[in-house]
Amino acid sequence: MTSAVSNETIERVRAVRREIHRFPELGYNEFKTAALIERELVSLGIEHERITPTGVKAVVRGALPGRVVALRADMDALPIPEQSGEAFASEHAGVMHACGHDAHTAMLLGAARTLHEQRAHLAGTVVCIFQPAEEGPEPGGALPMIEAGVLENPHVEAIAMLHVDVRLPAGTIGITPGPVNASADEFQIVVEGRGGHGAYPHTAADAIPPAAATILALQNIAARETDPLKSVVVTVGMISGGYRNNVIADRVQMSGTFRAHDPEIRQGLEARARRIIDGVAAAYGVRANLEMIYGYPPVVNDGPLARAFATYMRTHSALNVESPPPTMGAEDFAYFAQRARGVQVRLGVRNDARGITMPGHSAQFRIDEDALAVGVETLVGFARMAATADLAALVD
Repeated sequence: MTSAVSNETIERVRAVRREIHRFPELGYNEFKTAALIERELVSLGIEHERITPTGVKAVVRGALPGRVVALRADMDALPIPEQSGEAFASEHAGVMHACGHDAHTAMLLGAARTLHEQRAHLAGTVVCIFQPAEEGPEPGGALPMIEAGVLENPHVEAIAMLHVDVRLPAGTIGITPGPVNASADEFQIVVEGRGGHGAYPHTAADAIPPAAATILALQNIAARETDPLKSVVVTVGMISGGYRNNVIADRVQMSGTFRAHDPEIRQGLEARARRIIDGVAAAYGVRANLEMIYGYPPVVNDGPLARAFATYMRTHSALNVESPPPTMGAEDFAYFAQRARGVQVRLGVRNDARGITMPGHSAQFRIDEDALAVGVETLVGFARMAATADLAALVD
């Protein structure tokens, strides 16, 4: 049984990735990208359908009995003016594939092509999910596709995704059991006092000092209220208040983000924040309100499946397989991993000799395209391994 990826496939993956990169589209507007995906699937004779306005589902059916597994790629870009210097840089002003979703989509198309060509020797069924709006807007693209039935007919039992990672050199993949991405929840705080003249502060209730105290006090959630072996981030990213130098501010608005890997810690952050915010407001004689906007949950890799896949790739490939630490970034693959046994794989794209070192969401972001072949091989490997695995036996 072969899992080789042909040179022709890799060259097509490279060409498709560059085409997508030149014409990036933001979340829920990936109409041309979806049409490109469908064009490629039609040329290969692969069964497919639109699941959401820009989400595409393709199915490769193997000739041999096996499980139903899924491979997912996101395909949206970011509102960033490109400064990468690539010959195929974005032709859409102010929009760029700065997180590698162009590569994710192209590699999944390459995996679908490889699996389809080898379907006479393929066990099980592989569902290929091309997902919009991973970068938002809310609620992201995963939940709408799940609600539209992308994991059913056939029912998916295990799912994997790749994410490019500049922390790892090209030729390396990262497979880490357990938490790999953090939750991403937004909070908005409004502090309301009583305005007045800057020369007579005793006649007013200044909203600025309690706002400053609140920012500092919230850091105690991470510094003194969370197990130091756990990861929590409390960031106030925006603050706005006041009118001019000699006016006591009657209102201050703040917004920020809570991040956590542990679902239980995440669930307790709102109550802790409310206690602190209300306490500070009472101490300063003002009012304060907290509004939570819950975003993506943490991505938690299925431990036994992740370990089994790492062993499989070490045995069946010449790739360097590492177990990198989790990141505090968020990913809506979390919703897929809540409904099927999921594994997020990190794909090394760093090349120091070529100056490919900038992180995702940077205007200078680039990838080493030699990693594309590695990504296709990894996706094909997961499809083959998971389709024949005894998932019931893969337990801690």
